[in-house]
Amino acid sequence: MPTTANKKPNVQIVSDAETIARTCLQMLIDAVREAISSRGVFHLAISGGHTPKRFFELVATDPDSLSLPWEKIHLFWVDERCVPSDSPYSNYKLAADGFLGKVPIPKENVHRIPTEHKDFSTAAQNYEQTIRSVFNLKPGQLPEFDLIILGMGADGHTASLFPNCYACFDTDSIATVVYLLDQKLPDELLNRITLTHPVLCAARRLIILVSGQEKAEILKKVLDTPADDVSFPIHLLWPAIEQTVWLVDSPAAKLL
Repeated sequence: MPTTANKKPNVQIVSDAETIARTCLQMLIDAVREAISSRGVFHLAISGGHTPKRFFELVATDPDSLSLPWEKIHLFWVDERCVPSDSPYSNYKLAADGFLGKVPIPKENVHRIPTEHKDFSTAAQNYEQTIRSVFNLKPGQLPEFDLIILGMGADGHTASLFPNCYACFDTDSIATVVYLLDQKLPDELLNRITLTHPVLCAARRLIILVSGQEKAEILKKVLDTPADDVSFPIHLLWPAIEQTVWLVDSPAAKLL
């Protein structure tokens, strides 16, 4: 298992995807309460995909979640496909359908990636400027999210940082465009905007959700292989190993 400064990844194995969602919810609630008590504001970045869907449903219905001071929570997205915000492939739409209309978060606190721009670079730059403004960053500073919730793909990617992707090497931007060259899919499903790995690693806490037996093989490879962030971009998070928790269900952990 790759280590950083003699630290091993903090892998918490739970029974099933439902338990992942409920554990993640409790971690969110605890993190919000701590941040509001200490700093008066909470900055959250979320991802899309199948695994967080149940988590979003719980955010929308759990009494402790609904009673959080949502007016002090700022919501961002880790990454997004360059599709309209009402597209079924939109990470924003997944969250909007799951919980945004059901929690009392002010509209001005919801900072989606502006994929309506035809120029993807402009979209990434505008998103970066939004982050800089909300966090009141000086030139050269990185945002320090209180919590970032991520997943892991079957190829070892996280966010939209894919193997052999230029975005993996972008250390100067906060947000960057991802161009993928798989011609088997329509272009609008391939081009993306993502937070860069220095931003992910600067977070106070990261949660990586991994569920399903289809993730078992890649999870074993990622945890057993020496750090190789070209082949397995999720290894780019190893500098943040101490503030990262892996929530893994039993089917995904069956080979560990």
